[in-house]
Amino acid sequence: MLGIAFTGGEGPGPELCRRLFGDRAPAAGAAAANAAALIAAADSGLEAAENAGFRPDWIVGDMDSLDSPARLDRYPPERVIRHITEKDYTDTELVLSLLWEKGCDETWLVGGGGGRTDHLFAIRSLFEREKPPNRWLTAAEDIRCLEAGRQAAGQKTTGELVLEVPAGSIVSVFPLGEGPWQAKSRGLKWPLDRVNWNRGFAGISNVALEGDFVIRAGQGRFMVIVPLEEE
Repeated sequence: MLGIAFTGGEGPGPELCRRLFGDRAPAAGAAAANAAALIAAADSGLEAAENAGFRPDWIVGDMDSLDSPARLDRYPPERVIRHITEKDYTDTELVLSLLWEKGCDETWLVGGGGGRTDHLFAIRSLFEREKPPNRWLTAAEDIRCLEAGRQAAGQKTTGELVLEVPAGSIVSVFPLGEGPWQAKSRGLKWPLDRVNWNRGFAGISNVALEGDFVIRAGQGRFMVIVPLEEE
C-alpha cells in the first residue's frame, strides 16, 4: 500500500497534489477504506493536506507549528498522535515510521522544501537509512529513491526509473548509502554507464534530451532529482 506523508515546508500546490495522487488518497469526507493509499500528516503538514482537499487518516507530531489547534478537533482523538516538543525524532521521522507500521511498503513525502537548511538536510539524511522514503515532492522538485537488487525489509524498492519530463529538463543524480554504485542510463545527454561513483560525488545538471529517460541501478542506491512540472 502507498503511504503519503504531508509535512511542513514548501510542497506542491493543491491542484498538483490532487492530480498526482487524487485518485489514490481519500478526499475530505471520503471513506479511507475505499482509497488505495494511507495518508498522514506531520504537524503543520495537516494544513497542506487539508488545503489540497485531503483528510488525513492520521496526524502525528508535537503540533508546535500548526496554525490553529482547532484543526485537530475535526478528527477522532485516537487518530491524533501527540508527542512532546523535546523528543528524539523529528515529526517527519515519526510520520514515516507510522506509515511503515501501518503496512505501507511505498512511502511518499510531500513538503519539506525551503525553510531551515538543517531541516532540509535532515530529510535528505532519511534517504541514507536502511528504510528510505521512495519519493519526495517539494514545491519545485520531484525526488526519487532508486535502489538495485536488495529489497529493504518490508518495503517496495525498484532498480529502474522510467520518467517523462519536458525535453531539456535538468536531471541530477546522487549516490546514497554505503556503495559500491553502478548505473546505466538512456535518454540523458551524459550517460551514467561509465561514471565511477564515489562517496560525496554527484552527477549534477544532466539533461533529458528528448524528455523521456531511463536510469537503471546496477549496484547501490541513488537519489534522482528532476523538476516538478505542472502536469
